[in-house]
Amino acid sequence: MARIFYVNGDWLPESEAKVSVLDRGFLMADAIYEVTCVLDGKLVEYANHAARLQRSARELGLRIPLDEAGLLAVHREITARNQLDQGMIYLQLTRGVADRDFAYPPEETPPTLVLFTQAKNVLENHAAEVGISVALLPDLRWGRRDIKTIQLLYPSMAKMEAKSRGADDAWLVEDGHVTEACAASAHIVSAEGALVTRDLSHALLPGITRASVLELAAARGIRIEERAFTPDEAKSAREAFITSATNFVVPVTRIDGVQIGDGRPGDLTRDLRKLYIDTRRAAAV
Repeated sequence: MARIFYVNGDWLPESEAKVSVLDRGFLMADAIYEVTCVLDGKLVEYANHAARLQRSARELGLRIPLDEAGLLAVHREITARNQLDQGMIYLQLTRGVADRDFAYPPEETPPTLVLFTQAKNVLENHAAEVGISVALLPDLRWGRRDIKTIQLLYPSMAKMEAKSRGADDAWLVEDGHVTEACAASAHIVSAEGALVTRDLSHALLPGITRASVLELAAARGIRIEERAFTPDEAKSAREAFITSATNFVVPVTRIDGVQIGDGRPGDLTRDLRKLYIDTRRAAAV
């Protein structure tokens, strides 16, 4: 079945879903995005993703053309139109169409809002069973990584460099400390059993799954340390894992070729993945 896209209020087949070559998202990467996971045809953690979208829009002065109810309705409608049982909904919002200029166009310029789906069996993830390897690379992204913009060229470059080194993904390093993965939050479990993850700042995205996993871990009595950690600390950790909306919780078993723990997904990582899926699946809307 051909996918149906949402483009500025219209429902269009993929072959007809287009935006202008003068759209500022295309010309200037002047745009933000969000990804919401779908399980059983329902939206996972939708309210938190919608709230982060609102924050990103405020930070850049972007206008969202739908109100809260309208945005939820569009997410539900695109799920239904594409008969999506498992997968993702991608939303991209740009400042709109204007002649090329570094200065923003007038505030009344209509924004561009696009949504599309990707079907994916998010529950059956081989990487979650065996773990992934990561390569450490310098973090050369712009300074406002807390805003979920479409400026994804460097993460793409880092991903390809990691693959060229035989790794599955990259962990990015700045000033001697890990920030995050190419498209996920990075976590380690210390030798003492504490869950360590980078504290929030402009240096990294406030991950929705990250926040939920920390909440679930704290409820289980796991000590949480929100602080920067070094590559050496990560390599000597008991466990390591990443979190994201599309992968939930995935273990990291090698960092720059160094085996983490016994080289297998750790017990806490496995438990948190199951707990996250069970609780967020039950609460999906």
